[in-house]
Amino acid sequence: MNTDALTGPRLVTERLLLRRWTPADRAPFAALNADPRVMEHFPSTLDAAASDAMIERIEQGFERAGFGLWAVERRDTGEFIGFVGLSRPGFTAHFTSPEHPAVEVGWRLAADAWGNGYASEAASAALAFGFEQLGLGEIVSFTALGNLRSRKVMERIGMTHDPADDFDHPALPRTDRLSRHVLYRARPRESWPV
Repeated sequence: MNTDALTGPRLVTERLLLRRWTPADRAPFAALNADPRVMEHFPSTLDAAASDAMIERIEQGFERAGFGLWAVERRDTGEFIGFVGLSRPGFTAHFTSPEHPAVEVGWRLAADAWGNGYASEAASAALAFGFEQLGLGEIVSFTALGNLRSRKVMERIGMTHDPADDFDHPALPRTDRLSRHVLYRARPRESWPV
């Protein structure tokens, strides 16, 4: 991990750089958020204004908490491919509350970047940062029940799933196809592969 007083923590893996956001990330992030393939397991795609607002919220989270959803770029090309990082869920469920806030590891990558192991590589680095630098006792991840691609990433990075933890997302109607969510958990261990 590298830390720059102006940019905060940056994580470097074999192939990726996880860094704070720049104005140049706005257009490719908007394109990613407008792609129905990428947003299949979300309620809708995002327009450019909503995408930009999301970047602003992410950056505010970095300022508040010292961690967040890093912009991810390929080290060999400098290409922006999405985000991976840590955040606090904005809702209350059985695994989080105002008194005991959870920290989630999450990702969203451009469809062209899928199938290369980038999500697993970057998420492993985010987990290591959360446990080793922030001293977290647990990190969770969750997604819609049918999001098999993300569930495989959670399993590849060593997270565990107990069906008793699954829940209906409180921001969605119970009848919504995306309502049912699976919860995965990770706890500190001797080392996390990066």
